[in-house]
Amino acid sequence: MQWLAVLAVPPLVMLGGCAAFSDDASSTADGIQVAAAFYPLQYAAERVAGEHATVANLTSPGGEPHDLELNPKETAQVALADLVVFQDGFQPAVDDAVETNATGDVLDVAETVDLHADDPHFWHDPLLMADLGDEVATRLADLDPEHADDYASNAADLRADLEVLDREFTDGLAQCERTTVVVSHDAFGYLTRYGLEFEPIAGLSPDAEPTPADLGRLQQLIQDQGITTVFYESLVSPEIADQLASDTGVETAVLDPIEGLTDETEDEDYVSLMEANLAALEEANGCG
Repeated sequence: MQWLAVLAVPPLVMLGGCAAFSDDASSTADGIQVAAAFYPLQYAAERVAGEHATVANLTSPGGEPHDLELNPKETAQVALADLVVFQDGFQPAVDDAVETNATGDVLDVAETVDLHADDPHFWHDPLLMADLGDEVATRLADLDPEHADDYASNAADLRADLEVLDREFTDGLAQCERTTVVVSHDAFGYLTRYGLEFEPIAGLSPDAEPTPADLGRLQQLIQDQGITTVFYESLVSPEIADQLASDTGVETAVLDPIEGLTDETEDEDYVSLMEANLAALEEANGCG
């Protein structure tokens, strides 16, 4: 059945692992190949893999992960990967490609980390990201036993960094004048364990449209609680957030959902973007 799945992939698959997997001329077709569905998964996989694997992100920089449609190259990456790291239910196109074309090992994040109900945005909890890193290390060690110790060491280093980040959030948000945060869509629920409450303009999908009643309720909330900032995101239009802020006389600022990098954040990484989010939350909520 695996051979039938491979034959169903567009002809680009037959170009070979190096061509389909990476534009980096230094990559080799005979090394471990990992396909990660979107940026946080790519970050964890790259940190753990180190120099022993090539990691391809199926979601192009600047792309909205929720809306991803795979092109032939990305479909080929799924088919050729020794390991596919994805999150079932988050990107239907990736789910379909994994089911139809994947011939290597498959790591479904939804079965690895402790998700909150229907909220897929687990990566805003650094400790859950560390759990993902540990599982990636286990899978890579199974595929490449020769470098198992390196994968375990890299995962331990990743966990250490993420535990520091977790402490930064715990300490930075411990004493705040306000704990309610208005955001453009419901992507930050995993930060509630640091004592915050999030009021989204839209739902779990950034494409969801708020009703006039929703906006009216948020306007009253901003007034009643003295909220200073309406947060918008880097990958979607800030129009509705700007209008809500204008109607209530408050500021706007970016709170990055870290679903992907953009032209403005291409030199950043997961940790630096999380730290920027923390600084923005501290300022908006009067923490210190």
